[in-house]
Amino acid sequence: MSNSNLLKSSVNQYLEELPQQIQSRLYQSPATCLAIYRLLPQMAKFFIMSMVFNENEISLRDLDRWVKASGKNQFQDAIKSMKSLHLLIPVRTNGPMMINLNQTFRESFRNALTGGEVNNSFGIVVDEPNDVVNTEMLDAYSADKWETILHFMVGTSLASTPSGNVLNLLKHSKLMEEVSTTGEFKITNEGFQFLLQEVNSQIWALLLQYLKMTETLQMDPVEVLNFIFMLGALEFGKPYSMDGLSDTQKLMSKDMRDYGLVFQKNSNSKVFYPTRLATMLTSDAKSIRGASGAMDSVLKQNKDEASNKAASSNADADSDDDEVGINGQPIQDGALIVETNFKLYSYSNSPLQIAILSLFVHLKSRFTNMVTGQITRESIRRALINGITADQIIAYLQTHAHPQMRRLAEEKLEKKLELDANCKDTLQILPPTVVDQIKLWQLELDRIISYDGSLYSDIDSHQEYILLSTYAQDIGVLLWKDDRKRIFFVSKEGNSQVLDYAKRKLKKKQSPP
Repeated sequence: MSNSNLLKSSVNQYLEELPQQIQSRLYQSPATCLAIYRLLPQMAKFFIMSMVFNENEISLRDLDRWVKASGKNQFQDAIKSMKSLHLLIPVRTNGPMMINLNQTFRESFRNALTGGEVNNSFGIVVDEPNDVVNTEMLDAYSADKWETILHFMVGTSLASTPSGNVLNLLKHSKLMEEVSTTGEFKITNEGFQFLLQEVNSQIWALLLQYLKMTETLQMDPVEVLNFIFMLGALEFGKPYSMDGLSDTQKLMSKDMRDYGLVFQKNSNSKVFYPTRLATMLTSDAKSIRGASGAMDSVLKQNKDEASNKAASSNADADSDDDEVGINGQPIQDGALIVETNFKLYSYSNSPLQIAILSLFVHLKSRFTNMVTGQITRESIRRALINGITADQIIAYLQTHAHPQMRRLAEEKLEKKLELDANCKDTLQILPPTVVDQIKLWQLELDRIISYDGSLYSDIDSHQEYILLSTYAQDIGVLLWKDDRKRIFFVSKEGNSQVLDYAKRKLKKKQSPP
């Protein structure tokens, strides 16, 4: 599954878990309905567009007939998604199963499409002289804010500390953890996986955690979601009034400034500007691969999207050619080459990209637009100890592989298939020796696993051993046992329970009649 589909499924999952009453309140906002529509599967979008202007009930069997036999799985997923969001309302009849579109959603979505009564759902544009604020300034502002977060996560020397709200969110989302002895923050396994995602996936990952935090703060989830979805529907670079926002949404704007989604001239300003990051929230546009320092690529891609549309019209929608430098396109920032001798060359001058590589590569030289390094046992072990897995390192190297490496791997696989049509080999972009060795280095650390607990030995009788070890196993705290030597080991958390049980049972047996 692609990052884009993973993003949509995670956002949809959060929406599906909301109570039906909250979902109904969400559908009162046209901007929210438009955003939810964009997050739905393609087939669900088709069904909604066929029903939004049709007030009559529709047979579920008729929808099924529209779908080919090869698309039945997509049909089931689309219906399940719409039912979970209560977009489809079943109608009780004596005949076939009839359904209708949620009336509240229908009216709001229709208004969003036709420009009807939107009730400031898409913001209030105001007139303000743009002598300071322009698109270039907003791009620089959002890039600085977002890269500050990413730089801090990888621990670059030039990183400035984000705001306290951002630090709290990074800690709450378990992307970083605070070292109790020093008070410093270090990246976690989840944090490294976060760095591998696309920019909009990263933003939504934080926003979903933000939504969960607002629940503990007793903030209205409807107002929070409406503001997030509204930001995704606003026009980049336009000034919008704060007067149409609720108190909760005005409070949220301060947090959105820290993430680079919103710009205000000062904290008391009555006007805010959505940045390009905000417009990516509900966009269907294809985002760049790997957000770990390619913010410039994001901004450049959005600016050049219109001019590149005609040139890419003949390309396949799922092709990565536009990202990997084929057909005359520029090579992605951070494209790297890995040799069989474990040497690595990365075409990047981004401090963030270089800092990410330093998490698992021993860097040796740095040039104007390239860094060189060596993948060593020590560099991989250091990454593994910090919680980064071998699979994540391999995935990162594959994701950022140079286009020539991909092309050679594809040609090699094609030749194998020509010689043997039944060949089941997969595309191997990286040298197999490098992939296997990284996994072996991880296995070195996985050979011994330590547990804190208590060892029970010198048990008087076999009956007492069976009694205690069986009890420890039943409550799920038994980690190891040796029936021949009559010894067993229980976890630290379960030790007190086993001790109490032993005192009760053995005391009864030893007490005089």
